[in-house]
Amino acid sequence: MVSNPNSNRTSDIAYALHPYTNLAAHEEQGPLVITQGDGIYVWDDKGNQYLEGLAGLWCVSLGFSETRLADAAARQFADLPYSHTFAHRSTEPVIELSERLISIAPSGMTKAFFLNSGSEAIDTAIKFAWYYNNGRGLRDKKKIISRLRGYHGVTVAGGSLTAIPLMQNDFDLPLDRMKQTDTPNFYRFGEAGESEEAFSTRLANSLEQLILQEGPETVAAFVAEPVMGAGGVILPPATYFQKIQVVLDKYDILLVADEVICGFGRTGNMWGCNTYDIRPDMVTCAKQLSSGYLPISAVMISEKIYDVFKEQSRKHGAFGMGYTYGGHPVSCAVALETLKIYEERDMIGHVQSVAPHFLERLSELSDSSIVGEARGVGLIAALELVSDKSSRAQFSPEAKAAAAIAANALARGLVVRALPGDVIGICPPLIIENTQVDELFDKLAAAVTETEGLLRKAA
Repeated sequence: MVSNPNSNRTSDIAYALHPYTNLAAHEEQGPLVITQGDGIYVWDDKGNQYLEGLAGLWCVSLGFSETRLADAAARQFADLPYSHTFAHRSTEPVIELSERLISIAPSGMTKAFFLNSGSEAIDTAIKFAWYYNNGRGLRDKKKIISRLRGYHGVTVAGGSLTAIPLMQNDFDLPLDRMKQTDTPNFYRFGEAGESEEAFSTRLANSLEQLILQEGPETVAAFVAEPVMGAGGVILPPATYFQKIQVVLDKYDILLVADEVICGFGRTGNMWGCNTYDIRPDMVTCAKQLSSGYLPISAVMISEKIYDVFKEQSRKHGAFGMGYTYGGHPVSCAVALETLKIYEERDMIGHVQSVAPHFLERLSELSDSSIVGEARGVGLIAALELVSDKSSRAQFSPEAKAAAAIAANALARGLVVRALPGDVIGICPPLIIENTQVDELFDKLAAAVTETEGLLRKAA
């Protein structure tokens, strides 16, 4: 525990710059300082316990006290705390992790390239798409398409694909090469009488029209999360990816599956690609790759991409990119141990066994007059809030409905996250048990009920 919470709070306000935080408000309220974790719970510097209902930032799959990961890090620190993979060098953790990761990867992936974060992985996948097409002599084929409300990080290129206003406002984003197509949110954008399949057809046709408008010879890649995470936990409607894939294949456009949130069991399968029958050309992953214990991410590529890269490196004398900490041996050792635990403990089977109860408890919240849709798959879910269920009208931004539920949940010892579009995101550690699922939803239901009363009273 922190010995002096008040001093800690003062120092944080004075010196720390917080992401995704109202900086002016932070000077008044200060930080919530988390000091300890055990299983799916964390504690603050005042001794308050919280059920971590967002697994940190969608990442702490194995909970906050997995000693095997700490031990793996300690062993590697003692053996070799740093080395790199430039110019033919390698380490045993990099070699072993590459082999294991490719062995469980979505079909068609043959090489793994390690980095430090999901944002970095997306930026790298964009560079890879450009390098690939230049290697094929297609020097105009450079535009990248993402979806409105998709989240792909906050670097200059990745932030250009993250089509959420807060992440782009006054950052001079998006870059000109980055284009956006429709959000596949059937609840919000499906038309009266339209089936999910018809909605998917309409969105595939819209994507094709965008490609034709831009010129197919200028479009390099389509980047998509299997389940859109930070943009609202939006599940793809029926047949969506199959219809999108036909359009991409027609115009020789790469499909980059952003598995940063979905990968490693979150949707009930190893990959969101498995859950939704996606056939990617590249895959990005991070977060649950190390259960969030150390920074690590990866870009996996198909053989057709690698073949072009090999010729490009022959042409230029080397594959001209890399990162100082990419393939860091300690991060790789922890990630390797994480993947071993997933296999040994059958974490996929565990998710599949807990998910039905998780989704059943989620669906009960649909009874609230302010919950328009309760949606989820595996152990990731969301509540989309509305002021009127029949019209699906949203609350005014001033009401801050999702933020109010998150705050009321926190006061009850539950961490969830308010997302754009008045959505509550729910994403507990994969190790959660059914009794803890009940604890999570009991606390969340109480927070929803209290907020419902306050919002109705204010109206």
